[in-house]
Amino acid sequence: MARGGQLSARMSDAVLDRLERLSERLGQPRSRVAEQLIDEGIRLREFPGIVFRSGPTGRRAALADGPDVWEIVRGLKQARSGKGDPVELLMASSDLREEQIRLAADYYSAYPDEIDARIREDEEAATRLRELLGVPEGE
Repeated sequence: MARGGQLSARMSDAVLDRLERLSERLGQPRSRVAEQLIDEGIRLREFPGIVFRSGPTGRRAALADGPDVWEIVRGLKQARSGKGDPVELLMASSDLREEQIRLAADYYSAYPDEIDARIREDEEAATRLRELLGVPEGE
């Protein structure tokens, strides 16, 4: 299997036109947009029920019928510090269903670096906000 290589693919003029318009709108090279679309498409097939949402910090994996994956994983990690099954503890403290939690956990097992980075970004933003507001740590 080629790593970091090139892909030559024939596409219809209509698809290439849409790719070009999207690339221009995003201000990104066509090859970068195509790579992102292919990557997300593969992940959508790997994990039915996962979607990708855009936001101020970029695109992120989320449940089609729920929150972002990183939010669920953060909740699972916090629930691990309690007594009992983390999935059941998270279900009891949220409106999430077991299959939603398990889907997020499965996605996390395949892409842990991506999700851990999102959790870190959120923690860093919360720390910066507390410092800006003069709120002591832990409040």
